[in-house]
Amino acid sequence: MGLFDSLRSALGISAESDATSKADPDDLFGMSTAYLTMEADLGFDSSDEAALCFSSVDSTDFADTVDAVESILSAGSEETGTEFRRHTDDHGYNWVVLVDDDPEDLVTSVHFAADEFIERGYGSRLLAALFGFRKDGDRAYWVYSFRRGAYYPFSPQGTSKRNQQLEFKLESVLDGELEIEDDESYWYPLWPSTPNGHPWE
Repeated sequence: MGLFDSLRSALGISAESDATSKADPDDLFGMSTAYLTMEADLGFDSSDEAALCFSSVDSTDFADTVDAVESILSAGSEETGTEFRRHTDDHGYNWVVLVDDDPEDLVTSVHFAADEFIERGYGSRLLAALFGFRKDGDRAYWVYSFRRGAYYPFSPQGTSKRNQQLEFKLESVLDGELEIEDDESYWYPLWPSTPNGHPWE
């Protein structure tokens, strides 16, 4: 399976049957306490970035929805200082990337954005939400799959290897605090394009 196919599978596009339940955007609030656990129990700090990935639809209504999401984030940034930017990757997937040194603001902003897509009838276009962490030379992400309605850990090493030992450790510590995907075959890698980059870059 090539990188493109892997990404399609990871984000739940290739098979509707992969869906186990409707994703609940309120699941994202679980990251609020997960940030504390990651720091206190594992020594991981927030990377100060999070991202929401979605696939687009060629319609005026969907474009209006994206504009509404950006308006909500712009209004929120005046209160929280959360910066955001849009990015389209090489595979044509769209990202809303959020930057803030307050993890609570990152969680809230991702939730607001996801909720707006759902309220406007485009919840099926939501693919994943990613929350980044760092510790010395290690990087890790908690990935929320909207198709599966669950989280899984991902720790890339460069652009093609993953630290599975760390991923299993994250799972063992956060299990019960987050709704974690119990089928590890759905722990798909979202490889960054550069060794020290994020998956959304």
